[in-house]
Amino acid sequence: MGVLGLGVITMAILAANPGVLAAPLRYLERAGYHPHLPHLGLLAAAPPVIQMHVAGAMVAFVIGCVLLAGVKGTGLHKRLGWTWVIAMTLTALSSLFIKVIHPGHFSFIHLLSGWTLIALPMGIFAIKRRDVRQHRRTMTGLFVGDLVIAGLFTFLPGRLMWQVFFG
Repeated sequence: MGVLGLGVITMAILAANPGVLAAPLRYLERAGYHPHLPHLGLLAAAPPVIQMHVAGAMVAFVIGCVLLAGVKGTGLHKRLGWTWVIAMTLTALSSLFIKVIHPGHFSFIHLLSGWTLIALPMGIFAIKRRDVRQHRRTMTGLFVGDLVIAGLFTFLPGRLMWQVFFG
């Protein structure tokens, strides 16, 4: 299953459960922000390294949701898992070339990128050793820490993703 297939699955899940996005959108509207269709022109105008970073993060997020919800240990899980590792590596490596917060310098968030590049092989080696518990903790921690928590910070006012969705 390719990225397009995963995108279709994600859209189908959202279409079947429209209430999933209703509560956060109501909160934003009450706060004075009026969500609209994403302004993808802002992403198209962004430097290629940022486009690569966003693409990698989006692919990793969608695949990560499928992996967390799906049956573990299957051939599909393994293939999607390797795709997720590649997407996470691309996201972490590309972030090392993004220096928007402190122009020309690394920022605190780059520590997360370094940790990701260390933890991904740790998670892979854990499953190679058949240490399922450690593999699950490492990979779930990377998903939650890198994609969910750090991802939410990209939606702070003034950041690119804020502009794309709410600007």
